[in-house]
Amino acid sequence: MKTDLTDTTSSKINKALVLGRRAIGTPAVGMVLTLVIVTDEENAYDALKAANEASREHPSRTLVVIKRVSRSPRDRSTARLDAEVRLGADASTGETVVLRLYGEVGDHAQSVVLPLLLPDAPVVVWWPVNAPTDPAKDPLGALAQRRVTDTYAAEQPIHELTARADAYTPGDTDLAWTRITPWRSMLAAALDQVVCEVTSAEVEGEEFNPSVELLAMWLAERLKIPVRRSKSAGPGLTSVRMETSSGPIVLDRPDGSLATLSIQGQPDRAVALKRRDTAELIAEELRRLDPDDTYATALRFGLERLDEEAAVTAPEIDETVAEPAPEAAAEPAAPAAKPAAKKAPAKKAAAK
Repeated sequence: MKTDLTDTTSSKINKALVLGRRAIGTPAVGMVLTLVIVTDEENAYDALKAANEASREHPSRTLVVIKRVSRSPRDRSTARLDAEVRLGADASTGETVVLRLYGEVGDHAQSVVLPLLLPDAPVVVWWPVNAPTDPAKDPLGALAQRRVTDTYAAEQPIHELTARADAYTPGDTDLAWTRITPWRSMLAAALDQVVCEVTSAEVEGEEFNPSVELLAMWLAERLKIPVRRSKSAGPGLTSVRMETSSGPIVLDRPDGSLATLSIQGQPDRAVALKRRDTAELIAEELRRLDPDDTYATALRFGLERLDEEAAVTAPEIDETVAEPAPEAAAEPAAPAAKPAAKKAPAKKAAAK
C-alpha cells in the first residue's frame, strides 16, 4: 500500500501511517527500531532495497531523507515536504516513509524526522554516501544511538579513516569495518589451533579499500606486531599472511568467494568467505546497538603506526625516473625528450 503526500507535514504523515495500518488490518506497531537513511536521489533506491531486506530480520520503521536541490533561487526560498508512505508488501515487514525535502526545510531535516520516530525504540542513522565528518554532531546523527557510515563510498577513503578516528564518538561504526568480520573470525580461529608467537603480518587487498587498512590496524593493535599493507588487483581483501614461530599462517581469497586457509603442518582447507552485499552488512549492524569498542580501538591505532606502505593513499612515483639525468639537464636544447624516453621502460617493468 502506497500513499503519496505533497506539500505535507509530519503530523499528516503520522496520520497516514495510522490509517494505512488500519486499512491493511495491522493496527499494532511491531517495529523494534527506527532506521533513518540519509542519502541522495541517485542512491536512494539501492539503500532502501537493502534496508527492506534487512527488515526481515529487524522489523523497523525506515525513514528515507532525500534533500532535493532546487534549480532556481525562487525554488530554493520555498520550503516544501513531499512524502511517500509505504506499508504492507511495499515495505517488507516494517514501515517505510520516503521524505523529499525542498528549499530551506532541507537545513532542518531533524525537525521533520523527530515526530516520526518510534517512541521508546532505538534510532539508527545510516549515510550510504556523503557522510558528515563528525556524525555525532550532525543534527540527524544526534538523534541516534548508532551512526553508520561507509568510507568505501568516499572520494578519498584512506584519508576519511583518519578523519573518522579524530571525530570518533561511541556509537559510530562503518560498513568498511563490518565487511571484515568474517576475516577477523577466521584469523582468530586459525590462531586458536596452534601454539605459537606471531612475529609479523601482511595484509593484501585492492588499493583505496579502507577495509584493508582497518584489518591491518586491528592485527597490529591486538597482536602488537608490525603489519605491512600491500596492494593487489582485488576484489576487496585478497590475502592475510602471518609469520609465526611455528611457520606461516595464510588466508588467501583470490576470487572474492572461496578462501584457502594454510597452516604449517596441517593440510590446506577451503573456507567459504563470500563478499557480502549491503543488506547483510546492515542486518549485522542492527544486531548490535551498543558501542563497538573493538572498532574504536582499531580505528584509533593510526595509519602512521603501520608499516610505511600502509599509509600510502596514491600510486607510488619512481623519483629516479621522474627526475632528468644530469646529462639531460645540461643540454638546454631538448630538456623534455630524454626524461620521456626514460619513462617508457619504467612503465613496462611495472606492468610485469
